[in-house]
Amino acid sequence: MSLPNSSVPDSKLRRDSKPILCYITDRRSLSAVPQEDLMNLLLDKFELLAAAGVDWIQLREKDLSGKQSAALAREALKRISKQADQTKPATRTIVNDRLDVALAEQAGGVHLGENSLPVQEVKRLPLSSPAAQTLAHEFLVGFSCHSVEAAKSAAASGADYLFFGPIFATPSKAAYGSPQGLNRLAEVCNSVDIPVLAIGGITLANASSCLSAGASGIAAIRLFQDSADPASLVRALRQLSC
Repeated sequence: MSLPNSSVPDSKLRRDSKPILCYITDRRSLSAVPQEDLMNLLLDKFELLAAAGVDWIQLREKDLSGKQSAALAREALKRISKQADQTKPATRTIVNDRLDVALAEQAGGVHLGENSLPVQEVKRLPLSSPAAQTLAHEFLVGFSCHSVEAAKSAAASGADYLFFGPIFATPSKAAYGSPQGLNRLAEVCNSVDIPVLAIGGITLANASSCLSAGASGIAAIRLFQDSADPASLVRALRQLSC
């Protein structure tokens, strides 16, 4: 069995669904604590934000080994599953870059970048393990892009969703150049038929402008990770779409 692949995107997501809220992890930007405590603090953030109602959490701890990434994903999925009930599905866990970890731990998807495996190749990879086969119709493949051309290419290759940015100035995205701005975000959103999440310098104050530009959601590190009251933050973000 293989993941769907076509020149026409076979996305599992609807652009007109509720705004997708995605917390991207970065344990090294958490409050200063001994190194050995960072992982536990990050996992506590997982539980807190899952309980608050974020839709996705992307594991983006690039310095970890495959074994460490797998252990983190395993524990994160265990903790997040406790938050699910019959009225609220579990927060989706997406693994950054490591397709092997995402499949082995039965995560909800993999997020690719410009230096990752090509989207089309990932969509074609045979899902040979029993665990992977159960994921085939739910597993998401996302891609980070920084231009209209890259967005169109990823969508045509079968990506289920895109991150586009940085929209606003932010230290974590400085390496990707000047902010793209809302006009470019709107251009990207209008050029593809799959959900686009705005990323880069997103705050509660400017999130609504991203949604008005056509974004299907927002992705952020500090907005969620530094929030003193994640539940109130999520409620406020949900109200922006009303």
